[in-house]
Amino acid sequence: MKPRLKKIPIKLESSFNIKHDVMPNFGNVWHYHPELELHYNIKGEGLRFIGDNIDNFSSGEIILLGENLPHAWRCREEYFQQNPDLNIEAIVIQFMPDYLGKEWVNIPEAYMIPKLYETAKSGMIIYGETKEKVATLMQKTATAEGLERIILLLSILKILAESEEYKLITNEYHAFNSPNEADTIRLNRVYTYTFSNYKSEIKLQEVAAISNLSVTSFCRYFKMMTRKSYYDFLIEIRVSHSCRMLIENLLPTEVICFECGFNNVSNFYRHFKKQKGVTPLEYKRIHLRDKRK
Repeated sequence: MKPRLKKIPIKLESSFNIKHDVMPNFGNVWHYHPELELHYNIKGEGLRFIGDNIDNFSSGEIILLGENLPHAWRCREEYFQQNPDLNIEAIVIQFMPDYLGKEWVNIPEAYMIPKLYETAKSGMIIYGETKEKVATLMQKTATAEGLERIILLLSILKILAESEEYKLITNEYHAFNSPNEADTIRLNRVYTYTFSNYKSEIKLQEVAAISNLSVTSFCRYFKMMTRKSYYDFLIEIRVSHSCRMLIENLLPTEVICFECGFNNVSNFYRHFKKQKGVTPLEYKRIHLRDKRK
């Protein structure tokens, strides 16, 4: 879907932006910006959208996003409704590729940085010892001042550039360079409506009406903007929510099927295996085993 260009407020006395957020949610606006973004989710869980990828996020996750890569984090509303005193917490660093000047990435000592920036265009989930080191440095950067901030960010980039402990999030390059406000408003309405109603049957007439389009025009428009049908998008949302519930292990698989909007168990199993490559029970077994390690 077409994202919104977001202006990152960088202070005149700073070369990059860093914020330590503690708030009810991340917001849900699908957006992009020319700055790279290093996102450390200290506390909170829900679904994240990065490029064409829809997946769960949880506490402790660190992600590096390249320039103009569309993204949004949406917290689990049910979790926070049950725990109204809870907040999400995250440290976010946003910086232009040339935040130290136009030529710095071309100096011989920085030869690995352009490669890191290029890899980040697909989004990178950081794991292992690299994640632990970067988390510690990001916490220090959040309170640092002056030249120390620059040194810490360079240290983070050095660790990331030299590490192989990452997984790519998207398979294609999904950068955007020109905003379209009408598309942004229209698709964010669809996006919000889908999240609020994915547990129920959603008819194309309903989302088409929200978009002020006929059903035929909406289907063509959504496919053109997202490279997938609205039905495929809805299935991805439902499967992603079911993954979270399977890992929580609080409800039987058959109950989770209907809680996530599927109308029968065989349909659920078919779509789940197509999306994840394993059955719901296999997925549950794998992730519960990993949690016990």
